[in-house]
Amino acid sequence: MSFSQHLVLWLHVAFVIFTIGPVTLAIMSTPRYIRQRDIRILRYLSRMTFIFAAGSLGVLIAGFALASMMSKAGKPWIIVSGTLFLVAVVLLGLIHRDQRHAIKALEAAAETAATAVGLADEQVSATVADQPPGAGTPAGAEPATATGPQQAAADPAAVIPPHLASVERGRIAMLGGVVSLIWLVILVLMVWNS
Repeated sequence: MSFSQHLVLWLHVAFVIFTIGPVTLAIMSTPRYIRQRDIRILRYLSRMTFIFAAGSLGVLIAGFALASMMSKAGKPWIIVSGTLFLVAVVLLGLIHRDQRHAIKALEAAAETAATAVGLADEQVSATVADQPPGAGTPAGAEPATATGPQQAAADPAAVIPPHLASVERGRIAMLGGVVSLIWLVILVLMVWNS
């Protein structure tokens, strides 16, 4: 191998290490954070998926450049690997779409819950204001603790239904497994035929 071929090979390997690993981590972590309804982390994972999926195209470009430099571009295993890689990139696009749908659903539910909590707080405040003076807590009685709307006001995410975004969560888990399997098949093809 010449110096330029070694350089392209190292570039190819660097793209694999620094893009395939992080994007796989992001898509495999997403279902857990949908279940936990952590919108902040989901936004981060969605950005991470998009950036590293786009960066993973460098793996394909460097791989085809290396194959053409070594006169192996027409080999069936190179064509199969390239085709599988493109399928994986399309699946990553679908995963990113599902991540955004899950985030929108959770944001809408959190906003609805916060609005409902605000309305309930206004009703409680109006009820307390309508009481005659001196009709407070009887002597020796404990003040009311925050339950229902007041407790939900402290954590609006607690009001979000647990099944929300479960379709996206399942689809992301399934597509993430398929993408990981594709990466594994490509790796086996590359090692077997090198």
